[in-house]
Amino acid sequence: MVLQTPKNHVFLKISPRMCDKHSTPLSCILASSNRLVQVVQHTTKTVKMEKLRLASIFLCLCSVSTYAGRAGPAILASKGAIWPKPQLQNVSEDYFVLLPRAFAFKASNSCSFLTSALERYWDLLQQNSARLNQKLAKFSEQTGGFLGYLGELEVNLRGACVDDEYPSLSMDESYELWVTASRAELQSETIWGVLRGLETFSQLIYLGEDGLTLRLNATTIEDFPRFKHRGLLLDTSRHFLPLESILQTLDALAYNKMNVFHWHIVDDESFPYVSQRFPELSRLGAYNPHTKVYTPENIQTVIEYARLRGIRVLPEFDTPGHTSSWGLAHPELLTPCDQLKTSGPMDPSREETFEFLQSLFSELRGVFKDEFIHLGGDEVDFSCWRQSENISNLMKDLNISSYEGVESYYVQKVVDMAEGLDYKQIVWEEVFSNGVHLGNHTLVHVWKSWTDTIKEVTSAGKQALLSACWYLDQLASGGDWTDFYLCDPMDFDGTPEQQERVLGGEACMWGEVVNEYNVISRTWPRASATAEKLWSAPSGTYKLDEPSSRLEEHTCRMNRRGIGAQPPNGAGFCD
Repeated sequence: MVLQTPKNHVFLKISPRMCDKHSTPLSCILASSNRLVQVVQHTTKTVKMEKLRLASIFLCLCSVSTYAGRAGPAILASKGAIWPKPQLQNVSEDYFVLLPRAFAFKASNSCSFLTSALERYWDLLQQNSARLNQKLAKFSEQTGGFLGYLGELEVNLRGACVDDEYPSLSMDESYELWVTASRAELQSETIWGVLRGLETFSQLIYLGEDGLTLRLNATTIEDFPRFKHRGLLLDTSRHFLPLESILQTLDALAYNKMNVFHWHIVDDESFPYVSQRFPELSRLGAYNPHTKVYTPENIQTVIEYARLRGIRVLPEFDTPGHTSSWGLAHPELLTPCDQLKTSGPMDPSREETFEFLQSLFSELRGVFKDEFIHLGGDEVDFSCWRQSENISNLMKDLNISSYEGVESYYVQKVVDMAEGLDYKQIVWEEVFSNGVHLGNHTLVHVWKSWTDTIKEVTSAGKQALLSACWYLDQLASGGDWTDFYLCDPMDFDGTPEQQERVLGGEACMWGEVVNEYNVISRTWPRASATAEKLWSAPSGTYKLDEPSSRLEEHTCRMNRRGIGAQPPNGAGFCD
């Protein structure tokens, strides 16, 4: 096991060789903990977060010590447990048997949106049939706790069933579910709640110990998300991801009740978005203008596929930095710096830069359906601006004293532009830290050392999203989902009013070292940890044995549904 401490990047390697063959698990852990404490003393992370991280490490050490040289799985999977964990659930040992081919959803309301959801989940139920043991043995109805065969689930959508409805930040995803001797019903006011409830119902089904039956325990559930915004950032610029990978990612988001696909679609390396107004951007800026681009038809396929799963598609077009690929078609947009033999961020000294952005963002407003756009604003390199006479003149004319001030001037104009297009905005935290005037409906996306920043953001009356502790591209050994699970968006010193301004967060999969062949396995089930922290009630404890068991089952569930999620906990198997 390797521990990389934050900030100063001290590495501590822990392996079975640190404990001799006569060591007990406890003595091994205690010996290792002394070294851990020495390392932690040299970090700058808060004491609370280090304690949580140590708890995760100690659990891993316990698991390694306990299971070393022992047959069987590292973690026993649960049976019919839900991920993410519902807010309220009462479950019985008594159970029903479900025969997939004989089962039906019975809808009290009807539209094509609902019909497609019911068909999709009925198909998922059929996949369970392959797990049944088809040998001569026969299920005995005399088995203790058997309540009978579950033949249907009533799906009661109490609100309107509208075919062209799109998910939004304010959508209601709450639902109630009863599977009892007297009632089998899913109820919600909205289609979004129905979608979440169908996912929960599908997860209740498990293979009986006899291998002959699909069962689900009698249960009642009242459920709703803790946070409104529960997302995954996927970078399709550093490595182009084919449409199939994106659609598979959307399926996985739905299986984890996440509701935002943050599409970091372009960056320095490539510009795969095919603009109808500026087709030269992808023709010259994409890795390949024919095979490594997203056409208007591709974009609409993603948006519709996501909509039917209750997932918002949030586009990000990051400026003024991360724009090298833009300059391949439009070098005039970027700040020239001949001495550095390169081009820098967008050139804010030219009004034509903003006219171009106005036209592009007007197009985006008609393409993407969500009310928000992510404007980026992070990691702006000032080197070219320092070499530019035009930037120097701009600073003199506007009495700007720093290059952070130049960035603020640029971002302010872009924010105002988005406002004029009736776009709500999300920006990376540097925009807030550099003093750009932001409306209270602009969300500040926190990705650095987060506890102080999120406190400052919310104390200023702004709303925040958290990603700092959920960077999936930062790889550790297998089982590092526990690090993500130990992060809670409310773990900062803020008033109740400040904490209400935290709207959720996102796991981030940046694309430098992932492509179509490994992006799914590296994202899942690690992002599932983020999904549960954003949906479920805070646990009040950081013991990981219970979620480890549920995640073991959920990973196998995703595998059966075609999601190539990696094993979460070590040695084991799937039914």
